[in-house]
Amino acid sequence: MMSPLRRTESRWAFWLLLPALLGIGLFTVLPTLGSFALSFAQWDMLGAPRWVGLANYADLGRDPLFWRVLAQTGAFVLLYVALDVALAVGLAIALNQKVRALGLYRTAYFLPVVTSMVAGAILWSWIFDPRSGLLNALLGLVNLGPVRWLSDPHWALPSLVVVSVWKNLGYDMLLVLAGLQAIPSQQLEAASLDGAGAIQRFRFVTLPLLGSTLVMVTMMATIRAFQTFDTVYLMTEGGPHRSTTILGYWLFQNAFTYFKLGKASALAYVLFAFLVLLGAVQWWSRKALSHQEEDR
Repeated sequence: MMSPLRRTESRWAFWLLLPALLGIGLFTVLPTLGSFALSFAQWDMLGAPRWVGLANYADLGRDPLFWRVLAQTGAFVLLYVALDVALAVGLAIALNQKVRALGLYRTAYFLPVVTSMVAGAILWSWIFDPRSGLLNALLGLVNLGPVRWLSDPHWALPSLVVVSVWKNLGYDMLLVLAGLQAIPSQQLEAASLDGAGAIQRFRFVTLPLLGSTLVMVTMMATIRAFQTFDTVYLMTEGGPHRSTTILGYWLFQNAFTYFKLGKASALAYVLFAFLVLLGAVQWWSRKALSHQEEDR
């Protein structure tokens, strides 16, 4: 039986948590339930919603543009995650060394994370400018280009990948750096005494012990890539010829350009299903890696 003191503490805890619970319920749970219900209806924000059952989901399956957007989203996610994680690991290893002005380097790489995406888009629009941009000027030095980075359908999506990696690389680099610094130095020293070189120490000591961190960074980068919207909105608006229209931006277009709230809600739950699937993969991967580390 609960003591009077414990009952008083529980009562106080409830009243202290109540504002936060009300906020979560009002601004998270209710909109989530509302959008789920709306995914089974047609609504243009003017008249009353009309119940259509699974028609929105069926329309998505029949729409060729949906499959194109899905393929482009998959390409964007794969390119972004591969480049982001590889650069994050490389930078973290470089910044884990004892060099002068290390804090300055770490700050410089983290600076884009706290920079406004609007400012970043202005900067990169100038870098990608086909006539006076920095990138084409550098290519011109070796007699290459010019390339229409944002107006050529073949280059526009990779260009947005570069911008997205630039924006978020510092955050992932810090996570990998924290993982590297948590590795016991005794294991690396023991490997050195056994004659292991730098590559062998990384392959057989650092990489396995960094496994859980890399899984977490990869999953966070993947979820971030699926949710990308602002980069597309600010730099290409889905063009040219829809070559940079990915799920997050198409969802916005359906909701606030075409006023198809039902279809946009159905798209949101398709995206949600992908993220749940990725979360399950992450949970399984981390569990498997934890068992492997315990067995060592």
